[in-house]
Amino acid sequence: MLISLYNYLFRSKIVPKASEILRCYIRQRNYPPWTSYFIRQYDCLNDQFGKSHFEFDVDGRNYHILRTGCFPYIKYHCTQRIKTNDLYYENRLYTYFKIFNLGIPTLMYGLAAIFLIRHYEIVNINQYSSVKIYFLIKENYDASY
Repeated sequence: MLISLYNYLFRSKIVPKASEILRCYIRQRNYPPWTSYFIRQYDCLNDQFGKSHFEFDVDGRNYHILRTGCFPYIKYHCTQRIKTNDLYYENRLYTYFKIFNLGIPTLMYGLAAIFLIRHYEIVNINQYSSVKIYFLIKENYDASY
């Protein structure tokens, strides 16, 4: 609710949900076996706040998502895998580590990414304008696991 209030009061533009950007990018890449990217927090509505490790369905294909907020970005690492029973405990473990470390490593990762990002791509969102996502290096689309 606080995130929605923040977006309502302080955002000057309507932005897509982070989950919709993830879904559109995976479709745009034709369901890659893996991908890893950053998105600026200001460019999306963080509808997956509090989720660090979870499963995400894109057109019947299951992806394991490792995700962290690393100001000023949100980092996604996505791997196509078979569906597991439950990632609840792994998600809680990653969240515990972030809290225990006071978020300092994720903050440092985000600040370092500002200087290390070398590539970006445009993701076309149906009902929104396009959104930039960022990479440390350009991904090799022919790569597999």
